[in-house]
Amino acid sequence: MVSPVITVDANATVREVAQLLLARRISAVPVIDADNKILGIVTEGDLIHRAEAGTERPYSWWLRLLTGDAQLATDYVKSHAVKVNDIMTRDVVTAAPETPLHEIAMLLENNQIKRVPIVDQQGQLVGIVNRANLLQAIASARPKLDVSLSDASIRKRFLEEIKKQCWAHTLNLNATVRNGVVDLWGFAPSVAERTAIRVAAEAIPGVVTVNDHLLETPTFVY
Repeated sequence: MVSPVITVDANATVREVAQLLLARRISAVPVIDADNKILGIVTEGDLIHRAEAGTERPYSWWLRLLTGDAQLATDYVKSHAVKVNDIMTRDVVTAAPETPLHEIAMLLENNQIKRVPIVDQQGQLVGIVNRANLLQAIASARPKLDVSLSDASIRKRFLEEIKKQCWAHTLNLNATVRNGVVDLWGFAPSVAERTAIRVAAEAIPGVVTVNDHLLETPTFVY
């Protein structure tokens, strides 16, 4: 996670936040109170439709009728408010410092957001994790080729991995390994499962290449 976090208070102006995002090359900034507890978050998306830029959301007369006064008033606040307190997103998805990275990834995906503030047990902001941090974790991951596995070990690990997957039909699958080359034999009910089986083999340390001899066959429901 990124720590310390660049933040603003609720009295900051929209113009100040826009300048901060540009100057620090970030796409969002949490809004905190005097106790470092998160009140909300302002993102680039909150600043898209602004009067200063001439990008206010246009409404035709018939769309105004369908939208309703409450939504029109909300959009007006978004485009004209001076303080970030009026435009920030208040319902912020957060996570604890001990949250596993795969759970952070699920939060980003399920909530269609780009970053997750990290708060401690006292509710204080201690960091932030964004999509770029996940990419950094992938890019900096150490290769899995630290130990060269024997052909027998490669086959064993592959079969163990496949047996853990609920989608894999292991009774219809076999693999042979020679000099790090894996040959896959048997049947796969779909293209997706066939691809997943190949990927499982390619991810094993010591595998040089994978030859896919699998045949696709439909799954019959009795």
